[in-house]
Amino acid sequence: MASTTPRLLRLLALLQDRAYTGRELAERLGVTDRTLRQDIQRLRELGYPVHAGRGAVGGYRLGRGATMPPLLLDDDEAVAVAVAVGLAEDGSTGIADIAEHVTKALGKLDQILPKRLQRKVSALRDATAIGPATTGSREPDAPVPAAVLTTLAGAIRDGATVRIAEAGAASSVEIEPYRLINWQRRWYLVAYSLEDHSWRAIPVARVLRAETSSRRFAARSLPDDDLVAFVMRHIATTGWRVQARVTVLAPAETVIARINPAVGVVEPVDADTCVLYTGADALETIAIYLSMLMMDFRVDGPPELVAHIRTLGRRYTEAVANA
Repeated sequence: MASTTPRLLRLLALLQDRAYTGRELAERLGVTDRTLRQDIQRLRELGYPVHAGRGAVGGYRLGRGATMPPLLLDDDEAVAVAVAVGLAEDGSTGIADIAEHVTKALGKLDQILPKRLQRKVSALRDATAIGPATTGSREPDAPVPAAVLTTLAGAIRDGATVRIAEAGAASSVEIEPYRLINWQRRWYLVAYSLEDHSWRAIPVARVLRAETSSRRFAARSLPDDDLVAFVMRHIATTGWRVQARVTVLAPAETVIARINPAVGVVEPVDADTCVLYTGADALETIAIYLSMLMMDFRVDGPPELVAHIRTLGRRYTEAVANA
């Protein structure tokens, strides 16, 4: 039988997972029913509301109390919470008055995380930059396995090359990883490809496997002093499923002031006209972006976007025809 304190912590960890019958708990802890009842009472005295049910489907479960008692997290849960709180501290929540509480919570987590977990969290935090905040329509999420992120972050920290396998690629490639960028709940990796000797902004959601090698590399001159801006330009020009070219009847500086760098790249034509290269995962999203410009424009392509906006124009016209 384990000593009382470790046994109580084990019991608490079990109850925070799901409900158990008394027999299940006693067997898992290796104690008698009487000892289990005593341990349940000790948890209640410590402020944990342990509820007991009767009958065939009865058992013990952890309920809600009047105060917030301490939580027990396993390794993966602790890393996940620390990373999520760290991203929130960087402003990705969009909630103005939460920053102070997020910082305090992160400080408490940092203080108690074991060194092996702190190393993972610190590597990911130090290797990550946050993309600019955006308004309006948001693209669908692109989930990334935590193991891939931690592998890439560790390689960035150690200056080690990584061999990655990407979805749709015929073979894996070796890269030098430099920076992770988190934008709109999507992840991108700024890396130098040793296969074609080019700088890339790789969508991490497309990385199926990432394996760190024993090879170390000397840092190269970066493609841009601002790697977030580098990724934003990549997203705007190549990072979307649908690309569009739009002539905007307004000065380039006026258009640039109205859009996010990830929404598009603007090139001046003359003093009163510019070209906007933009993209999204759907034609509908591009149409929304263009309507939010509040400027006159002409869609140069693709033909599918022209047809879609014609359909929208007809619907809007008919909607107000008798108004």
